[in-house]
Amino acid sequence: MISTTGSFDGRAVHRVGYGAMQLERLRDRREDAVALLRRAVELGVDHVDTAEFYGFGFVNDVIRETVRGEDGVLVVSKVGADPNPRGPLPLRPAQRPEELRASVEDNLRSLGTDRLDVVNLRRLDAGPGLRPEGDQVVDLDDQLAVMTALRDEGKIGAIGLSSVSLDVLRRALPAGVACVQNAYSLVSRDDEDLLRLCLAEGIAWVPYFPLGGTFPGLPKVTDEPAVHAVAQSLGVTPPQVGLAWLLHHAPNVLLIPGTADAAHLEANMAVGEIAFDAATLAVLDAVESRSSEVPIG
Repeated sequence: MISTTGSFDGRAVHRVGYGAMQLERLRDRREDAVALLRRAVELGVDHVDTAEFYGFGFVNDVIRETVRGEDGVLVVSKVGADPNPRGPLPLRPAQRPEELRASVEDNLRSLGTDRLDVVNLRRLDAGPGLRPEGDQVVDLDDQLAVMTALRDEGKIGAIGLSSVSLDVLRRALPAGVACVQNAYSLVSRDDEDLLRLCLAEGIAWVPYFPLGGTFPGLPKVTDEPAVHAVAQSLGVTPPQVGLAWLLHHAPNVLLIPGTADAAHLEANMAVGEIAFDAATLAVLDAVESRSSEVPIG
């Protein structure tokens, strides 16, 4: 059995957390959103991933209402994008230093706190989605300068990175990196070298799109016959197999699956109890990896 406890910036956490973006789907059912997040905490979630641009502040507002100090929940936010309701994606890059600082201040206000536990700098160098253009192409050193200043001011506890390349992570290491969030799953393992560097440096690897991409044309874990066969043999679901594989693959993996459904939440939290023998792992490891690089915008 794998360990269900991992490390996030030196803090012990349950390896399965909660990605709060899906709470946006409950915008018209606020009481249900609060109840779902409360249930996540009751099930053992002690790290929650969020951003001010999730639901234009709605998600942060729900977290502010629901999560109590005594819950001991690590709240991880992100900066580097702003809402863009009329765009091809509902986001636009916000990479300039002054925009990063403004986004931190926005998160502080909406979460009702004077310090953010961890803030991920979403760089947009890798993975599916937006790419920066024009004045949004900003040097990493300029971004890290403002992020470290915010940390020195006590507004940020730790700095993470998101959607970054191996070279960017290497350059950022001297500044101190708590976690990396990149698109990564059983069917999209482009970043294996980056994952190994994180493991060597004691950095949490927190994959988004852990079951494959949501954009058209991206591979999905649940489309794989091998995943379905393993799920049937173990009496679990294909999504549970995909999430459990990530936990088995490397000990620094922390998951943040999102859902707006209580039953799915309970299924996600149960993946830490799923055991794979060597033969099953070999079958899953043999699944073909395909690229998740689909730039948009």
